[in-house]
Amino acid sequence: MTNSLRPVLAFSIMAILFLLVGFMQSWSVALAIFNLCLISSIMTLGVNIQWGYAGLFNVGTMGFAALGGLAAVLVSKDPVPEAWSAGGLNLLFAVLVAIAAVSAIVLIFRRMSKGPGRALVLSPVIIIGYFLFRYFFDMATQDIEAVNPAVTGYLGGLGLPIILSWVVGGAFAAGAAWLIGKVVLGLRSDYLAIATLGIAEITIAIMKNEDWLARGVKNVAGLPRPVPYEVDLQEADWFISLIETLHSGTLSAFTGDDRVAQLATLVMQSSSIFVKLCYSGLFLAVLLIILTMSIKALNSPWGRMMRAIRDNETAASAMGKNVTKRHLQVFIIGSAVVGIAGTMLTTLDGQLTPGSYNPLRFTFLIWVMVIVGGSGNNLGSVLGGFLIWFVWIEAEPVGVWLIEVSTTWMVESNPVRLHLMESAQHMRLFTMGLVLLLVMRFNPGGILPEGIQKERR
Repeated sequence: MTNSLRPVLAFSIMAILFLLVGFMQSWSVALAIFNLCLISSIMTLGVNIQWGYAGLFNVGTMGFAALGGLAAVLVSKDPVPEAWSAGGLNLLFAVLVAIAAVSAIVLIFRRMSKGPGRALVLSPVIIIGYFLFRYFFDMATQDIEAVNPAVTGYLGGLGLPIILSWVVGGAFAAGAAWLIGKVVLGLRSDYLAIATLGIAEITIAIMKNEDWLARGVKNVAGLPRPVPYEVDLQEADWFISLIETLHSGTLSAFTGDDRVAQLATLVMQSSSIFVKLCYSGLFLAVLLIILTMSIKALNSPWGRMMRAIRDNETAASAMGKNVTKRHLQVFIIGSAVVGIAGTMLTTLDGQLTPGSYNPLRFTFLIWVMVIVGGSGNNLGSVLGGFLIWFVWIEAEPVGVWLIEVSTTWMVESNPVRLHLMESAQHMRLFTMGLVLLLVMRFNPGGILPEGIQKERR
């Protein structure tokens, strides 16, 4: 099969799978899976930028996605005036102390040469700065978290449209990537993986324990939407008229109260589908923008340089390329994309739950998507995001169905049948391992492997 036909066939099969879910389960379920596939594909593109372009083994994806989720809260939720009044001033003093201490430390490092004198000057600056910061910070957080903790107990956000947080989430992740990259990008690949995973866990721990920031494990629910609410649609005359027109054939079989009840049911079902379609449009637009930019970047001189660095850092360095600087650059870009996807996921969920961020969902699965789809290939990353998330969701219901079919000859109380039915939830992990093994055995480069780039003349 030619390389041009393979993506068409692969995405056509995915389209058929979604149609099967729509007809056999429901269109609401199909659209819900589709939206999560779009977000997973964006997250996979971010990892592919780091690994496929530059060979950076970053397993801290979870932390950058969590920062994106935090951005959704800090941008969209209304501020809590009582919390700001109680501890806002002390928190501002703590921030100013931290900035002054860091600036003094940097100035001392630049102005004084290494030796006992510099250590003698640095020590009191660090100690005084730390204790001053902790004094104001502890007072501020204690006062903020004491303000109606059952409902608030945090500062809130800016009260802006949540769609703006998608950009802010990318900026948060990019800023964190710059700080992390300045420290760990000089490490060997295995040390880089350990460091990024540890930093991601630290990020989640901070979000869980700092209630003043985003309520910690008490979660923040009720985030505003960039799309209409189902209840509003069900009461909107234009939407009711639209559904009545679309289902005129079905409604013609009913009269009187039966017709009114049937129309109400159709409006209720259609409102959920309409909201999911609105999300699909927004997410698809973001995916297409990022995918287009990723493809253009990969095919540009910058992309060729990144692949050269990935394949042979020594040779690229000998040609005058600043390998560490380029690694930092691509690390920031990929992390920003992951942060945008994390913000979109929190927007779709309508709440921030720090306890839900775990390495299995936000690191392992994303890496499986990159590997199965084809690292270094942007379309392969998108395909991997769709395929793996689809399999992850559908493995359990399909597993239950297969077990029911294969054990029809057994009585319902048969212990073997009961054990298999109870183990159906584990079909996800089994199926994921099977898919990964099959792809690695028969197509090690992924379903859509990275193609050979021909030099333009």
